[in-house]
Parts: sequence; C-alpha cells; structure tokens
Amino acid sequence: MFAIEDFENLEWESPAPGCRQKVFHREGKPWRLVEFAPEFVEREWCQKGHNGIVLSGEFEIDFGDRAVHYPEGSRFYIPAGTPHKARHIASLVRLFLIDEV
Repeated sequence: MFAIEDFENLEWESPAPGCRQKVFHREGKPWRLVEFAPEFVEREWCQKGHNGIVLSGEFEIDFGDRAVHYPEGSRFYIPAGTPHKARHIASLVRLFLIDEV
C-alpha cells in the first residue's frame, strides 16, 4: 500500500531550477513527489510516460498541438513517446508521479 507519508523520510533533490522531488522505487518504477515553482521552465520535450495526480495547485501540459489544463485533483496519463512539456505554472504545483521506464 502506498501513502504520501512514504516520502516523509526522503531528502528533496533539485533536478532543475524551480523543481524539486523525492523519489523511491517500487515495482521497478520511480515513484515521485514533485514540486514545480513558477520559475520552472521545461526547455526540452519530455518523452517519458507518466501516471500522475495533481495534489495541489494547477498547471498545463503542452503536447505541441494542444495544451491541457490540470487543476488540483486531476489525474493524468501520458504514454511513453508522447512529447510534452509542463507550462504556465502560476503558483507552487505538487504532483505524485509514477514514471514508465
């Protein structure tokens, strides 16, 4: 069983300016608690697959031909190989993500 409390004893990592995360592996996949601040800019298109939930805040994901808005409480799935970027982050956004490997 998973609970957000599983992240409490992990240290924050900062993979990019305006982004921090806590990561552990379960079932062979990285499970991440991620925070994006307004200064976060995703410069490259991400190709990883993600299953996610917006725990707090809201943001958009740019898929190139369209942008999709995700308010707090939204769940989303992005298949691996689908180019995407996070954008329009107005306030702190907290996500729970399970990445496809």
